[in-house]
Amino acid sequence: MQLVRSLFKGFDGLLCLCVLALSIMGLVTMYSHTGENNFFDRQIIWIGLALLGMMIALIPDYRFLRSGNIALVGYMVIVAALLLVLVIGSITLGAQSRFDLGLFSIQPADPAKLMLIIVLAKYFAKRHEFIGDFKHILVSGIYAGLVCGLVLIQPDFGSALIIISIWLGMVIVAGIRLRHLLTVFGLGAAAFIALWQFALYEYQKLRILTFLDPLSDIQGAGYNAYQSTIAVGSGELLGKGIGYGTQSKLLFLPEFQTDFIFAAFAEEWGFVGVLLLFTLFAVVMWRLVFVAADGATNFEKLFTAGVALMIMSHFFVHIGMNVGLLPVTGLTIPFLSYGGSHLLTTYVALGMVMAMRRYAPLRITSDDMYLEKAVGRST
Repeated sequence: MQLVRSLFKGFDGLLCLCVLALSIMGLVTMYSHTGENNFFDRQIIWIGLALLGMMIALIPDYRFLRSGNIALVGYMVIVAALLLVLVIGSITLGAQSRFDLGLFSIQPADPAKLMLIIVLAKYFAKRHEFIGDFKHILVSGIYAGLVCGLVLIQPDFGSALIIISIWLGMVIVAGIRLRHLLTVFGLGAAAFIALWQFALYEYQKLRILTFLDPLSDIQGAGYNAYQSTIAVGSGELLGKGIGYGTQSKLLFLPEFQTDFIFAAFAEEWGFVGVLLLFTLFAVVMWRLVFVAADGATNFEKLFTAGVALMIMSHFFVHIGMNVGLLPVTGLTIPFLSYGGSHLLTTYVALGMVMAMRRYAPLRITSDDMYLEKAVGRST
């Protein structure tokens, strides 16, 4: 019993309750009153496995990641997996991004985000006092750039965007100077121009151009964005009801279980449901910020901040994509979208965050100090 209490010392019930509620909301959005519910049935299994992964992730003491070469070895394994998927990976919707294992598939881009967070947290934590040196920005950029480049080749523009967001966010949290930040933005602009000229496919360029005016090509590149905005708007105040979304269930809205699940959710749950969804995500982010502030060392603080950045980036890009404010990049939203790799990765990341709370410094309040003095006087 003492061992169980020790393992679950950092368990955050409110965080887990919000995450599970979001997963259930995504699950029921996949449900249809007619036809088969293959995505619904399989997502139940994935949620169960993700919860198991979170519980297992609560067990280790992650202080071993602060030193040694474990983080670097893990990073090299992920890079090898990203290289291997380009050779033997299965092609789905034009992207060679996953290993097909028969009953399920694994997309290495998702655990690559978590591994990058670990590597960057260790790198910046060890060099926190010297973060003002621009060379550390470049070295960390190489770590992120290698993973980003391999993901972009697949091509998976959405995941590449998240990887860059994680790196930029962690660099800012680590304490980059303003002039260095401006330099990073300048390099980013130059990199985007280079990508536009030499790396992006024509359909990716078309997505970026048509998001400015989806109506210009609603039968082509702007079709998904157009149908998504219709779905979001048609939900009105209270929605059409669970399982009664016409845009999604009648397949006017493609990939409604993954890339456009927010639009399907908004259509069925309406404005009230969207408000609840945003509230739950806000609570998740609040809990992560709270845990990051109380981290035992800079490593734990940076790691938790990285996990928060990963979730927040997915959330904003997915929502922006669904309401026509950002180009369609084929990106899931945490906890709601169908799939195993991203769900397992996010749940495991949260399990690691909670495990790190076990050895966080105790918060001493003024009430605690008063009680301690009172006990001292009585003895």
